[in-house]
Amino acid sequence: MEKQTVTIYDVAREAAVSMATVSRVVNGNPNVKPATRKKVLEVIERLDYRPNAVARGLASKKTTTVGVIIPDVTNAFFAQLALGIDDIASMYKYNIILANSDENGSKELQVVNTLLAKQVDGIIFMGNKIGDDIKNEFKRAQMPVVVAGSMGISDNLPSVSIDYVAATKEAVSNLLNRGQKVALVTGPLSQAINGEYRVSGYKQAVEDANQTYDEELVFETNGSYKAGYDLAASLKDSDVTAAFVGDDELAAGLLNGLTDRGVKVPSDFEVTTTNDTKYTEITRPKMSSVTQPLYDIGAVSMRLLTKLMNSEEVDERNIILPYGLIKRDSTK
Repeated sequence: MEKQTVTIYDVAREAAVSMATVSRVVNGNPNVKPATRKKVLEVIERLDYRPNAVARGLASKKTTTVGVIIPDVTNAFFAQLALGIDDIASMYKYNIILANSDENGSKELQVVNTLLAKQVDGIIFMGNKIGDDIKNEFKRAQMPVVVAGSMGISDNLPSVSIDYVAATKEAVSNLLNRGQKVALVTGPLSQAINGEYRVSGYKQAVEDANQTYDEELVFETNGSYKAGYDLAASLKDSDVTAAFVGDDELAAGLLNGLTDRGVKVPSDFEVTTTNDTKYTEITRPKMSSVTQPLYDIGAVSMRLLTKLMNSEEVDERNIILPYGLIKRDSTK
């Protein structure tokens, strides 16, 4: 037999109090006599009453629930961002609905509509591309949206990230200064973080080194470990001697592919990657990397969203956090 849903009316009737009193107890309102609070809590426990967040939201116009759209739950970069988001959400007593989009346009639209149907108070979007249909949904919903871990992709949507142009330029310049011929290895160039920002930083580094930009040295992949591993064959047979790679899993694939083909890293070929996730530590050799405050990007994104949801004053809508560059064993 299916369990019948217990309502606030049932609790009020059993405790012989008003529904308003039950609501005050549930929401931690101090204006309830201790004896009454104790009686209501006992009934709540006995009936196993669980407040319906959506129903409460109909009255308050808030569900204290936030949707987080993540393109790949298995990617260490996005997992670290999600951890920072969740911790700050808990601090401000928001619940999280985490939705995986596979960075697929039609699935992203479906995910957005599902979250809107659940009446979330705001959305944090992780990903490197937002289609026009999703932008339109965000505008139509008129709810706060923050983009975490990317920049310049969202028609002035608030965002939190590092300066990917500057970070790429510094990492590539570091390799060029040691006389290396440097390739840029990225995920899809259709994503702004790759096609605009990383390519721009790469170009600036090459030009500052008084070299000519060669688009043949930009290798576009799907961003996977296998893509990096397979690319190693082409790079081994070229005159390229170093690579800056736009994703740690992709870089791990490239590193292992080079090693399996007899290329010694870093003496024959140098590799610098970009996210400083666990992949940089578990490969051999360990990988040099741009360092990003991944947890902080997530945490600051959630804090920014809480301000927007509560109509607080926001000084900066596009927040740029500091980055670094750490040398490990994949570079000389």
